[in-house]
Amino acid sequence: VKETQDGCRCCYTAASQLDVKNLEERIKIDDLKEALTEIFSEYGTVIDLVAKKNLKAKGQAFVVFEDVEAAERAIKEVQGFELFDKPMLLDYAKTKSDATVQSEGTEEDFESHKRRRLAEKERKQAHQAAEEQKKLKRPAAGAAPDPATTRPTKASRGAGLKSSNPAAGAVVPEEYLPPNKILFVQNLPEDYDVDGLTAIFGRFEGFREVRLVPGRKGIAFVEYEAEAGAISAKESTSGMGLGDGSKPIKVVYQRQ
Repeated sequence: VKETQDGCRCCYTAASQLDVKNLEERIKIDDLKEALTEIFSEYGTVIDLVAKKNLKAKGQAFVVFEDVEAAERAIKEVQGFELFDKPMLLDYAKTKSDATVQSEGTEEDFESHKRRRLAEKERKQAHQAAEEQKKLKRPAAGAAPDPATTRPTKASRGAGLKSSNPAAGAVVPEEYLPPNKILFVQNLPEDYDVDGLTAIFGRFEGFREVRLVPGRKGIAFVEYEAEAGAISAKESTSGMGLGDGSKPIKVVYQRQ
C-alpha cells in the first residue's frame, strides 16, 4: 500500500500489471523502455517498467501501473498498437513485480518473493540444461548403440561431486542444478574448518550444519532446513573471497 501526495492510498495488485509481448527485439533496451513509458504514461502513472536483454526475455516487457483502472484502459486501447512496425500483444501479468510486493508487504515478504523468483529461475535453467544435454547424448536415428554408453555403470558415490564417467548419462552442469536445501562449496582455503564455515553460512535462515569431506581438501557441504535458506546463502556467498589469496569460492546446489 502506498500513500500518494494527495493522500490517496493505492494498492498495486496483479490486475494493475501487464505483460507486453511481440516487441521488436533489435531495438536498444533504453530506446524501447523510453517508447513504452511514453505510450503507457498516457493511461496512468507507471511505477515500474522492466525490459531485459537476455535471450529468453527478448521481445517482452513488464508494466506496472499505480491503479487497476489505468491498466484496464491500456489493455483495451494499446492492444494491437504497432510499435516499431510490430503489433503489441498485452495481457494481465500472472506474477507480481518486485515493485508490487515492496508496496504491499513487509521487507520479509519482499525477500521471500525474491527467493521464490530466484528459485524458479534456477529450476527453469536446470530443466533447459538437462534438455540440451539429452539432445547431445541422443544417438542419430538408425545408429547402432555404442556398447561403451549402454554398459551398466555404478552410481557416483559422492552426491554433489560431478561424475567423470562420460557414460553416466546426461549430466546437468553444476551451475544449473535446481535448488535444494544442501549446498556444495568448492575452492575453500585448506585452513578453513567447520567453525570458520559455520561463521559464514550459519547466519542464514534454517542453518543446520557444515560437513567436511574426509580426505578431500577445499570442499564442504552446507545443509539448511529448507530451500529458502540455501537459496539466500548461495546468492550471498557465491564468489566470496576467502583466505590470504582471496580466491573466490564456488557455491552450487548438491547434485541429487
